[in-house]
Amino acid sequence: MQIEALSLSNFRIFTRLEMDFPDRLTLLVGNNAQGKTSVLEAVHFLSILTSPLASNDRELINLLTVQDELPVARLIGKVRKQEKTHTIEVRLILNTIQNGSQRLRKEVLIDGVKKRLFDTVGFFNSVLFLPQMTRILEDGPDERRKYLDQLLSQAYPGYVRALSDYQQALARRNALLKLLFDRNGDPAQLDYWDEVITSNGALIIEARLKSTREFEEFFGQQYRRLTGGKEEIRMDYQPSYNGIRVKNGQAELGITAQQPEPIGYEEIKDHFAKRLRALQKEEIRRGVTTIGPHRDEVRFYSNDIDLAVYGSRGQIRTAVMAMKIAETQWLREKTGELPVLLLDETLAELDEQRREDLLGSLGLEEQAILTTTDLGLFSEDFAHTCRIWQVSAGQVTRLNRQ
Repeated sequence: MQIEALSLSNFRIFTRLEMDFPDRLTLLVGNNAQGKTSVLEAVHFLSILTSPLASNDRELINLLTVQDELPVARLIGKVRKQEKTHTIEVRLILNTIQNGSQRLRKEVLIDGVKKRLFDTVGFFNSVLFLPQMTRILEDGPDERRKYLDQLLSQAYPGYVRALSDYQQALARRNALLKLLFDRNGDPAQLDYWDEVITSNGALIIEARLKSTREFEEFFGQQYRRLTGGKEEIRMDYQPSYNGIRVKNGQAELGITAQQPEPIGYEEIKDHFAKRLRALQKEEIRRGVTTIGPHRDEVRFYSNDIDLAVYGSRGQIRTAVMAMKIAETQWLREKTGELPVLLLDETLAELDEQRREDLLGSLGLEEQAILTTTDLGLFSEDFAHTCRIWQVSAGQVTRLNRQ
């Protein structure tokens, strides 16, 4: 899988951008805040249809365009998939509604035909590394759930729909729980939402269980390579509904727990439903759904040390880098094609040996796009294998003939 060309209109700093990419390596060079990361963001947006950086996708529309009568940003990618060339077009349209506020609408077209967003996520696959992605390990469980969800959405066609349906049902169920408490209503009203929650939640949990087991193998290989074989990495997925590993009524947590073989969809759904029924009175009193995929956790252990608690910055950055390279391998196993690898300022905090190890693994099979503020971080031999673009104030200029 490759991206052959990218066209942007009114996206971030770019009023207009046209770029083409070679089969292997592209290097974007420039100072900070010039648009390098925005190029990577745009390519990744074509994969997951949401920004990995913005708190709201409205922020992606160029500020000068927001004053227009109908602000529109366009992203168009020419991609090669299974030996065929396709065009993905995303339109971000800022509509003004009756009360004067603005609402973002997304349109997606594949080869000129409008598609539903659920059906388009994962049509084109990419893996993105940003320096701030160390927060996957450093911050709270919501960051790790978000990471899992965005990865799985590229590999499992029904995952995005299940996640969306689950989140909508969760909001409705929470509102109903509060209403039942305030008005002393009939708890049987929860039955419909419990069914929606458990059917979609079981699909999410099953996918997370299966994928973390598969992904851990690739992750471990890359982490060992980047640490010179001195460290091992392990992922511990901890579903919150207490149906996977139960001891004395509580889910077993911690690094010494022996995780059993994954259970199937029906068993997960049955466990989940039983737990909801058991907690019904408490949840009505609290007005919130206390268990489910929205409260799952994933922990990362290096040589049995919890990286989120005790990991050094170097260990965490190495773990995230290994994670991203492992994503390319896992996605190839799931989809049959290597995704495009997008690396933002990857070398800045790596020592010389790890920098050489990383660069030595790039471009052997996958297409990769890298950014840097310092071209001197790359050897002349490596730079000669790249197509190099200078990025400055939202303009790009080709620097070599590669």
